[in-house]
Amino acid sequence: MAAARLIIGFVFACLALAALSACISPTGMAIGAAATAGTTAAQERPLSKAVSDTAIRSEINYKWGKHDLALYRKVSLSVIEGRVVLTGSVINPQTRIDAARIAWQANGVKEVINEIQVENWSGVSDRARDEWIQAKIKGRLTLDSGVMSINYSIDCVNGTVYVMGIAQNQDELDRVINHVRDTAYVRGVVSYVRLKDDPARKT
Repeated sequence: MAAARLIIGFVFACLALAALSACISPTGMAIGAAATAGTTAAQERPLSKAVSDTAIRSEINYKWGKHDLALYRKVSLSVIEGRVVLTGSVINPQTRIDAARIAWQANGVKEVINEIQVENWSGVSDRARDEWIQAKIKGRLTLDSGVMSINYSIDCVNGTVYVMGIAQNQDELDRVINHVRDTAYVRGVVSYVRLKDDPARKT
């Protein structure tokens, strides 16, 4: 009985520490992982994956905070088995791009889905064209058997396409960039893609 009380007390202590870790720091990852241990029993995910997702979330929040505290306050994220979903509303389209670019830098991220809205996006016709470009490119990547499309996210602002993700190799990355360049109305391409074996991914 005493042992059970000790375990329950430990779990609640971890949860309390997690709640107090409002400041963003790398050490928040360890606290978040401990808190996860108390809630995993009610989830479908195994403990190892839940802890990994907590670490991803903490790392992204830390990187966002270092880059721009306004971004951290305006954008929300959820992480399930390495898939990151971004939501929120920002004023500058570049902030939307930066949020996804930084999210891809976190270790363990498999996919980034950018649902952030831009408050002062360009005219309706320009926005519709950007969305058409994004959809066209995503369709081409999905149909290309030589590309693991889940590892990429595509954003388009005023005809400029931002490609983010992780490429299996240089050949795959070249295929992706060629698909983008061959799409109508594309004015430019900016790549934030890293190769799978890039040593920077391990730092």
